[in-house]
Amino acid sequence: MKNIFLFLVLTFNICNAQLSDFKTIDFVKADSIAKINEGASLANLPILAQSLTQKLPTQVEKFRAIYTWVCSNITGDINQHNKISRKRKKFQSDSLSYLKWNNKHKKIAFKKLLKHKKTMCTGYAYLIKELCFLANIECEIIDGYGRTVYSNIESLELINHSWNAVKLNNKWYLCDATWSSGYVIENALFVKDYNEGYFLAEPLLFVKNHYPVNKKWLLNETLINTEFIASPLVYGEAFKHEIIPISPEIMNVAINKNSEINFSFKSLKKSLISKTSLVKISNGNEKLLTIYHLKNKNGLIEFKHKFKHKGFFDVHLKIDKDIVATYTINVM
Repeated sequence: MKNIFLFLVLTFNICNAQLSDFKTIDFVKADSIAKINEGASLANLPILAQSLTQKLPTQVEKFRAIYTWVCSNITGDINQHNKISRKRKKFQSDSLSYLKWNNKHKKIAFKKLLKHKKTMCTGYAYLIKELCFLANIECEIIDGYGRTVYSNIESLELINHSWNAVKLNNKWYLCDATWSSGYVIENALFVKDYNEGYFLAEPLLFVKNHYPVNKKWLLNETLINTEFIASPLVYGEAFKHEIIPISPEIMNVAINKNSEINFSFKSLKKSLISKTSLVKISNGNEKLLTIYHLKNKNGLIEFKHKFKHKGFFDVHLKIDKDIVATYTINVM
């Protein structure tokens, strides 16, 4: 137990060190420049890159302006999203055929991006990389598995997502402009809703719903794909509030009647203890569960709940009014 506690402490110290790398930087100017260039054309990317970055002194500010502009000016293309999803299912057992189709489709998708400013994940990642290249910032496109309520729940399916790694001050950082820009409702509607939490996100949080094909982009976090699939379902609101679910470590938990479960999460932003709650949802109705032994140990927030009745429960961790993580509890 002592060794496990030491590992957690070291992990959180590394995580917080990453979070504070740019705490002295004020992004107001970068965000203002992105706002001033709202609606700018993609017809000439060198001019756009220059307009976004030429008056900013540091690489991270330049990247911030690029990232904010892309998230604010590019709209998620739900038709493209659904078309790609159908093709993934069609070629689920034939990855070579899917890759062949996808390579052809990318050319059409990039043309639509440049003309109509509509795209999905690969287009967002491509545009971020191109603008970074023009601003002399090293940036890579990362392909992998995005975990949502619709995909990669019980097993890794076909690769379904792309994001970026950017090198700033000789250190790599992770970001996801697609999920920063908004979210999809029931594969029918894209809602623009900027989520800053995906900007230079903490690797320990990022890996909760992003698993790269190339494991080096885990950025020193040790996680195998079975652990990724078994972990709780984490939502964009966890990034907004900057919280990392710690326990239970798995989404599907089996316990006996009258047993209690220890819940815990790491708060990277500030103490959220007064806004913490646990709920269950049944037949569309939400019920607040009783939690106790609620405490904050240097940003590690812990509490308990006893399950007194048999059944199968969808249980959700909430911060304020937002669901940030989901567990399924089988009480026997």
